[in-house]
Amino acid sequence: MTQLPTSTEKSLGLVIDLDTCVGCQACVTSCKEWNTGGHMAPLTDYNPYEGGADGVWFNRVHTYEQEAANGCGHDRTVHFPRSCLHCDEPACVTVCPTGASYKRSSDGIVLVDEDKCIGCKLCSWACPYGAREMDMDVGVMKKCTLCIDRIYNENLPERDRVPACVAACPAGARHYGDLADPDSPVSRLVAERGGVDLMPEMGYRPVNKYLPPRDRERTGPAVTAPALESADPQGGFLGWLDGVLSR
Repeated sequence: MTQLPTSTEKSLGLVIDLDTCVGCQACVTSCKEWNTGGHMAPLTDYNPYEGGADGVWFNRVHTYEQEAANGCGHDRTVHFPRSCLHCDEPACVTVCPTGASYKRSSDGIVLVDEDKCIGCKLCSWACPYGAREMDMDVGVMKKCTLCIDRIYNENLPERDRVPACVAACPAGARHYGDLADPDSPVSRLVAERGGVDLMPEMGYRPVNKYLPPRDRERTGPAVTAPALESADPQGGFLGWLDGVLSR
């Protein structure tokens, strides 16, 4: 079975703000677009516009309706992005019989060597987060690489050397950095907002963290929309616009 490094120089990963994520799927589509031509390319799709559509996606967003508990708080919709968490103790690596799955000592990123992968699916069975994807077209397992072909690409401007999902997020819900450095922006964000591990009871110590939704108390009067302007010729802007469109 594959051995883990005793330590890593960095722990690169993501911090995802569940309070900010709007479920727009921009991270999903940008991840698919980049990685279809990136390090783990191609990402196969079957019958994408027909019944039984299937394919390889490294990032998925699940949406849940959260009900108020015991009369506290308010009902709300929570969008939950899910991808590889690049665990410190990844079961997908230690269960791999060929060494295809491995964790890098330089940055802590978990990767798959396609030349060694035999498609046995042990890693997907071992991963409790459902982060492994079987590409049936080539018969190997694939997964999020944290966009290593972007974050180390010196041909890109420094501001663009972030995972594709982070660059695409319009709400700023995804943050990237070194979580082994307590002074990094992502580590400070986790400390300030009480970032948590996904399923910590499993003991895999995921690097990626989630910032929980914040409580919102409804205070003050309800907000009502202002009355519409009159559309007659003396009705301000709408009256002027009506006159222009009526010519």
